[in-house]
Amino acid sequence: MKTQDLIDAACARTGLDDFGGDSWREGLEVLVRSTNEEGALSEMGDSVLADQYTGHLVNRLQIEDWYRRHPEIDDQEIVAPLFGLSLPRTGSTALSFLLALDPARRSLRTWEAQQPCPPPETATEDTDPRIAAAQAGIDFSAQMFPDFVGMLPSSATGPQECLFPLALEFRSQLFEGSARMPTYHDWLFACDMEPAYRYHKRVLKLLQWHCPPTRWWLKTPSHMYAVDALDRVYPDARFVMTHRDIASVIPSVCAVMFTLSKPLTNEPDPEYWGRHNTELWDVALRRTLAFRDAGGEDRFFDISFADMQTDPIGAVRRLYAWLGEELTPVAESRMAEWWDANSRERHGAHRYRPEEYGLDADALRERFRFYTERFDVPPDRR
Repeated sequence: MKTQDLIDAACARTGLDDFGGDSWREGLEVLVRSTNEEGALSEMGDSVLADQYTGHLVNRLQIEDWYRRHPEIDDQEIVAPLFGLSLPRTGSTALSFLLALDPARRSLRTWEAQQPCPPPETATEDTDPRIAAAQAGIDFSAQMFPDFVGMLPSSATGPQECLFPLALEFRSQLFEGSARMPTYHDWLFACDMEPAYRYHKRVLKLLQWHCPPTRWWLKTPSHMYAVDALDRVYPDARFVMTHRDIASVIPSVCAVMFTLSKPLTNEPDPEYWGRHNTELWDVALRRTLAFRDAGGEDRFFDISFADMQTDPIGAVRRLYAWLGEELTPVAESRMAEWWDANSRERHGAHRYRPEEYGLDADALRERFRFYTERFDVPPDRR
């Protein structure tokens, strides 16, 4: 895989050549080098990732073309977005699906996250052909990664993580779940993330331009390691965190990453994912707690995993009260219906043993005591 070949392929596919500056290039170059040298990719893995990287370049070219032809898009304002930035596997995805059901709130939907152009229109947002294409991709992924089915809710019209718009700057953890790439990870955690959030905002402006509402709900655990950069771009943002026993969280995250990477590599290494995720989420949590301690505490609302499991609608009601916003009967009814419809899958949830990833539950709880004691997070009951 060569960086210039990916760039040339994206330009050939679109007939465009303006990427809107070069801030994305360093990330792509580090990503490709790390993928080639450390990923131990299978032939299929090399093909899949090359196509993925090219796809992000295609999306960026198309976004810049829309801005060139319609500079008024930049006049759009993104006001007081609500960000979810919890640890993964803490009930945050379920919360995301619930909040996305409020018709007064805008979420980043899977079909538009994967292919933002042409920008969505209110008149066709329920019939856009990209919905079927995205669902076909989800169905194909279920065949390609059968062990992944049931790990997370997925829907073409449901909410997607902010990993996708951040990936357009090639500064995103989206790539880290596909293969071992420690060099890219180290670069990512040390780089300036502000350009990625500037582009993130550029994407949101495009998406809401002809398709309101404009009250955004956005989510990815990755916001935790870059919360300072996020704050510089969205100084009026507010945040919600869900919390769960770390001895359940880390092995579950490892299972997701190992499952996604296994078909793409010639050298599956579950213990790598154990080491990787332990260090990653330790650093990310410490950065977020430092941000809270530095004057950001009143911008956060916390929800326990137990509350998400036993009284999710009550948790949402309390969140809306904290926001000073109305939870309408229509929105609440939609949320309750979704929760009931998905309860069977939740009750059949996967269980993951720390030992599969070279981890020890007691050692994890001790290392993350700074987090669990602060938020009074109890051990999960088995």
